[in-house]
Amino acid sequence: MRRLVEETTGEGLQKLMGQRVTLFCGNYIYTGKLVGVDESCVLLTDPAVVYETGPFTEPSWKDAQPLPGPWYITTRWIESFGVLK
Repeated sequence: MRRLVEETTGEGLQKLMGQRVTLFCGNYIYTGKLVGVDESCVLLTDPAVVYETGPFTEPSWKDAQPLPGPWYITTRWIESFGVLK
């Protein structure tokens, strides 16, 4: 079987550790400082749920509601991720 994706250590979510990330998931968008990553979940501190983004060119979200403390998100629901705001 031919392997299409080469596994590289320190890439993906691991590469973004310590940064404020945005996770586009199946139902919601989450943002916060990425402080933990394993095969099943990620941990965000200073987390928020983004209910309305507004233009991506703006420096802040139109409607982001803070969550009450560190927040875990299941990796299987993450569709895409990156550093936006």
